[in-house]
This record gives sequence, C-alpha cells and structure tokens, in this order.
Amino acid sequence: MAKSFEDIDAWKKWQELYLEIHKLFSKSKDFDFRHQINRATLSITNNIAEWFERQTNKEIVYFFYVSKWSCWEVRSMLYLAKKLNYINDSEFSKLIDMCKEISKMLFWFIKYIKNK
Repeated sequence: MAKSFEDIDAWKKWQELYLEIHKLFSKSKDFDFRHQINRATLSITNNIAEWFERQTNKEIVYFFYVSKWSCWEVRSMLYLAKKLNYINDSEFSKLIDMCKEISKMLFWFIKYIKNK
C-alpha cells in the first residue's frame, strides 16, 4: 500500500493531465468552460489525495469513486472542446487516452480496496 498520496500513480498522472488541460485552456475566452474543466480536473487529484485521511475502506472507495466520476466529467468536456474547436484531434486523443488510463487505475484500486 502507498505511504502517501504522492506515491499513487493515478495521482501523478492526474497532475500531468491537469497541467496539460491548464496549458490548453488557460487563455480560453469561454470562462465557464475553462472554469468547469479545471474544477473537474482538480477534483480528481484532490479526491485521490483526500483518501489518505480516511479511516475506513468504505470512505476510501467513496473518494476514489468521486475521482472516477470527475474523470468521466473531464472526458465529456473534452468531447465538447473538440466539437467547439478548442482543441485539435491530436490534443483530444492524448487527453482522452490519459483520462482512460487514470480511470482504469482508479477502477483497479477500488476493486483492490473492496476485496480487502
């Protein structure tokens, strides 16, 4: 088991994803979109960090589910970003792949905690 949230690969990946999203949308004039995608991305990384303070497996699983749900929100917003021409096909593919990878990591971590 990880000694701190900084040891969790999904947290590290999500930090990378946030930096990419922030870089791509930081100058967007669509404030509502920019604000929402940044909030959703931050929600994932922060919920992964928060689980370390939880006492029960039920609480831990809940926080990982919240992270997973936020991951789906970011993916949904990336589809909109592509349709609105805020990002190109290459940027879209890279970010979607990162989201899918993180979602899989969270799935396996949830499964591991539930089976303990």
